[in-house]
Amino acid sequence: MNILVLGSGGREHAISLKISQSPKTSKLFVAPGNAGTAQIATNVEVGVNDFEAIKELVLKESIDLVVVGPEDPLVNGVHDFFLNDDKLKSVPVIGPEKAAAELEGSKEFAKEFMMRHNIPTAAYESFTSESLEKGYAFLETLSPPYVLKADGLAAGKGVLILQDLQEAKDELKSMLVDSKFGNASATVVIEEFLDGIELSCFVLTDGTNYKVLPTAKDYKRIGEGDTGLNTGGMGAISPVPFADDAFMDKIERAIVKPTVDGLKKDNLPYVGFIFIGLIKVGEEPKVIEYNVRMGDPETEVVIPRLKTDLVEVLSAMANGTLDQIDLQIDERTATTVMAVSGGYPEAYEKGKEITGTENIQDSLVFHAGTKLSDGKVVTNGGRVIAVTSFGKDFKEALKTSYQNMEKIHFDGMYYRKDLGFDLDV
Repeated sequence: MNILVLGSGGREHAISLKISQSPKTSKLFVAPGNAGTAQIATNVEVGVNDFEAIKELVLKESIDLVVVGPEDPLVNGVHDFFLNDDKLKSVPVIGPEKAAAELEGSKEFAKEFMMRHNIPTAAYESFTSESLEKGYAFLETLSPPYVLKADGLAAGKGVLILQDLQEAKDELKSMLVDSKFGNASATVVIEEFLDGIELSCFVLTDGTNYKVLPTAKDYKRIGEGDTGLNTGGMGAISPVPFADDAFMDKIERAIVKPTVDGLKKDNLPYVGFIFIGLIKVGEEPKVIEYNVRMGDPETEVVIPRLKTDLVEVLSAMANGTLDQIDLQIDERTATTVMAVSGGYPEAYEKGKEITGTENIQDSLVFHAGTKLSDGKVVTNGGRVIAVTSFGKDFKEALKTSYQNMEKIHFDGMYYRKDLGFDLDV
């Protein structure tokens, strides 16, 4: 098969590496890709939201399957674009149609979906600039901390957790009236704060059948001890040590199955990955959010643990035969550590030369924000490189990741050295 992966991050590099290892893959293209995907595939300078250019590429290279990495093109309807084009409609797209992608595209839509299908989540209400005073009143009924979420896509930055009531009111006004996050915060969801430990559950579905991939836990804060600003993710661990069989049964029964069934009942066509952000409150799992694609950096620990041929799995998803696939998972723990540009998640410089990746042993190196410039690999984003390692437990795996991270260098490079600090196992 000729396969096209859309995206340019560590998630896409991890997915592309697995696809490149399949005997079923003839040619692999990544658009736009990065310096890492360039080593295993053909990068094509096409943006993930440039649907006409994607169409041209698919027809020119006789693409048989398209795998969509990021959420933007899904929320913008790339799958529907294929279905509505006579020349493209026979090419399977892995990723939900636009209506179902609203699970990530709108926090309010996701909350209403969960309520409709009795999926456990935090109590909430939604507000717009017209109902600002009601928003203030609702905040007064809650105990701190206060959780404010921009309804739309805000590149992972639209969630605020605040301790002070007045500050929460000020931020609500800033989001609704002053458009702090642009159109994304035209509606704001306020919800009760859930106290517990977070994890991510990844589900594959063909629209009817589903398979649960390994769990993972990522670390969002820039600073050690989970301090400082939120990032796209500073590292991840899979599996999550506390997610034992009994807890996983609860997740499947109370959340995964009702989600897949709910999509079908609501006539929301969904072929792709469902990322369920969960929190363990006491012994019970509750949903924080849905994403309609794999997480990043969780993909860099989940996909390497998959022993089954990924192209076979993706084909089964496209054909509606996922129930016939036997998912084989590596029993070892995988960890990934993300190196980021100095200044990230605020202003940072690009174009810094990256050295030392050729000296890495016993780890996988996934490029996130990199590109080739005059034959050199340089930084091209906030999150730059992820180093993934295996071990009998997360401590052993992290040790290898950290040893190898020390061999990599670029100006301003930073990574967290305390991953797993909250997993007292």
